[in-house]
Amino acid sequence: MTRLIIFDLDGTLAESKQPLTDEMATLVAKLLAHTRVAIISGGAFSQFLKQVVARLPVHAKLANLYILPTSGAALYEFQNDDWKKIYEERLSEKDKDTIEMKIREVAAETGIIDFSKPAWGERIEYRGGQVTLSALGQQAPLSEKKAWDSAHKKRKLLQEHLAERLPKFSVGIGGATSIDITKRGIDKAYGIRKLCERLGIPESKALYIGDELEAGGNDEAVYKTAVATCMVEHPSDTLRTIKTILSAA
Repeated sequence: MTRLIIFDLDGTLAESKQPLTDEMATLVAKLLAHTRVAIISGGAFSQFLKQVVARLPVHAKLANLYILPTSGAALYEFQNDDWKKIYEERLSEKDKDTIEMKIREVAAETGIIDFSKPAWGERIEYRGGQVTLSALGQQAPLSEKKAWDSAHKKRKLLQEHLAERLPKFSVGIGGATSIDITKRGIDKAYGIRKLCERLGIPESKALYIGDELEAGGNDEAVYKTAVATCMVEHPSDTLRTIKTILSAA
């Protein structure tokens, strides 16, 4: 059994912002009984609690679960029956304001997002260690998200323009409609390295499972580490992968 299995969340363990299915929750709990499991994604910590933790069976070994929200800018562990923040690379209020200003500039210049039009919730969210731009709003329907930028062209253009204007920050593609902005050098590779160091596990002994490991995908940063990788296309692929891992346990 691999000493540490790291999952992306949206598109890997669940559909975008959707809760784990009963089958996925059961299999993740079985993994937790055998090894350490980490989940890293651009969402806020509260989103992980809703999508993942609340769906796990009561017997799940949460002490073996590590949550890295905001693209690895923070790490939470379950200690003494509660979640404890181990670190957080927070953006300052000044940073937040600067990032929001540049987001609005780029949206206007590229014409990709019209902030004068209604959205499904907030388009710009401050998550402590990250500012996230959600083109359609935080609560957009899954069908709308999937249709908005299936070829990655809109997000790629937004990312390139924002990276030019925000050289002191890391600008990455997030979910189906989002761009995630963190402190410079803070990404999934950073979070994985911090976790492996804390657990005393060599990166080469860890496995990362994600749906966007291709160039330009939101899992691409993982290649800066020495972890093994497994590409999936949908949570159904992840189910099969977990079953294969458990069968060898």
